Amino acid sequence: MKSSEIRRRYLEFFAKRGHAVIPSASLIPENDPTVLFTTAGMHPLVPYLLGEPHPAGQRLTDVQKCIRTGDIDEVGDASHLTFFEMLGNWSLGDYFKAEALAWTFEFLTSAEEGMGLPADRLYVTVFEGDATAPRDEEAISIWRDIFAKHGIEAKVGERIHAYDRKENWWGPAGQTGPCGPDSEIFYDRLGDEDLTKHWNDGPHEGQCGPACGCGRYLEIGNNVFLQYQKTTDGQFEPLAQRCVDFGGGFERLVMLMQEAGSVFETDLFRPIIDRLEEISGRKYADVHDVDLWAMRIIADHVRAACFILADEHGVVPSNKDQGYIVRRLIRRAVRWGHGIGIGEHFMSRVAESVIEANGEAYPELVSRRQFVLDELETEERQFKKTLERGLKELHALRIGSEGSSGLYHFSGKDAFHLYETYGFPKEMTEEGTGLKVDQAEWDTEMKKHQEMSRVGAEQKFSGGLADNSEEVVRLHTATHLLHRALRQVLGDYVEQKGSNITKDRLRFDFTHGEKMTDGQKSEVERIVNEQINADLPVHFEMMTVEEAKAAGAIGLFEDKYATLGNKVKVYFVGSPEAGYFSTEICGGPHVERTGELGGFRIKKEESSSAGIRRIKATVG
Repeated sequence: MKSSEIRRRYLEFFAKRGHAVIPSASLIPENDPTVLFTTAGMHPLVPYLLGEPHPAGQRLTDVQKCIRTGDIDEVGDASHLTFFEMLGNWSLGDYFKAEALAWTFEFLTSAEEGMGLPADRLYVTVFEGDATAPRDEEAISIWRDIFAKHGIEAKVGERIHAYDRKENWWGPAGQTGPCGPDSEIFYDRLGDEDLTKHWNDGPHEGQCGPACGCGRYLEIGNNVFLQYQKTTDGQFEPLAQRCVDFGGGFERLVMLMQEAGSVFETDLFRPIIDRLEEISGRKYADVHDVDLWAMRIIADHVRAACFILADEHGVVPSNKDQGYIVRRLIRRAVRWGHGIGIGEHFMSRVAESVIEANGEAYPELVSRRQFVLDELETEERQFKKTLERGLKELHALRIGSEGSSGLYHFSGKDAFHLYETYGFPKEMTEEGTGLKVDQAEWDTEMKKHQEMSRVGAEQKFSGGLADNSEEVVRLHTATHLLHRALRQVLGDYVEQKGSNITKDRLRFDFTHGEKMTDGQKSEVERIVNEQINADLPVHFEMMTVEEAKAAGAIGLFEDKYATLGNKVKVYFVGSPEAGYFSTEICGGPHVERTGELGGFRIKKEESSSAGIRRIKATVG
């Protein structure tokens, strides 16, 4: 069954059941600053799920364009994508669980109107209940009846699985608003022997259920039942208007219907993969082959970039917000293309196949075709220049590796630095040097990076820094160097008035009454880079506020730190023998040596408010 037929069948199925077919909303959310992209089919419909009347009525259905980047490192496996389409149907205060679950099951199993999937390969999950909300006995009872009609006994723990709030609950965390249990539906791939090689860990032995990460069960849809209102005191009260929100994974369904090993072997991606084989001269063959994984990643990223650029509120590559995401996708695709030997400019050629494969369903790809191709080519050319600079550093590091060890192994730490700074995968470093990267050292660096990325958003420091990923730590140290350099160039009256750091840049607000001259900015950059090139040591000492002041420390949050047991962290940059370059009260964390920053560059200097200027800068 072609993907176009699956879209048509889905919309017609629910249209026959009283649902108005609505068009896909833009990928760029309107009036919602909390996210960069539309991440789910329900996203554009939130006001209506909250009670606003929809002009098309109480029953709606669509196929919605979505972008999610949280799983970007998973792209390349059987089912994860950056851009994807979500099948959706909604009840806005109309039908509820009985109809929603029955129709979902009917669409998936009906050979006449739906997909014709075997009922005995479907498994479901429900909310198991906790101290604040009961187990979803209603959904359990409905599922039992539905399976019974197909001659299947549905026992809890076997066909029906009850899971906790993490798995089967939708709603606001730590705030008020509509929420409720959900019920997911999975397809059991056990028995499809040609698919087992695509699973994460192969066939699972022993006890296994839909929440298992082995890859046996593929989630293909989820019904969310908005039936509670979370109150300010954390209680859950019944909603006056109960709603249903169904979201189905279109590409995953296409994969099942076309009996493909992954979403990349479907008609949604096959034309793109064919084009990559033609351009690269490589073959998309075995799942364990690097060429296959590279082609999957390139295909996904080019496809996502095309849809973002072609969107009605489309954005162009840049260093902020949505523009940063599309730039990252393009550059990541170029990098992987380079890794499989594509030396020429290739992005626009791959994009042509994306437009050909999707233009009928999404005509904006056709109408904005030239704009999409031009932006891809421009960004690819710019990134190739960055790669060339990285290759020069790679060559220098190669010579250092040979000279220092004589073992013809490339430092895993240096290889990881190239990966973070220039986007070089380990394989590119090995190909470019003819040396094997020290795998143990690389694994150690990668593990440290992954651990910092995972816990960074949760761990709190006394300085208020909530993210301790490597990029953020480097930028945080750079603010100390910047602060001191500004005082040297502009005067000791300069004081920090605020700081905001993301993984991509630092933002530093400070007291200064007028625009900095180009000469002043250049001098600040020179001073900071001088300290970076000197590779100064960085360490901290615990002191009382009085001791810190006596040591000449500066700091914006002295009073706040003083409440933490009258002890503060003072970070010193430099050595006592040569004199510290910077002494500042701060919660940390920081790099061990300034050389880890690589380099410092002011991107913009502008007014923040009266008497306050703002600098945005990067390192690396």
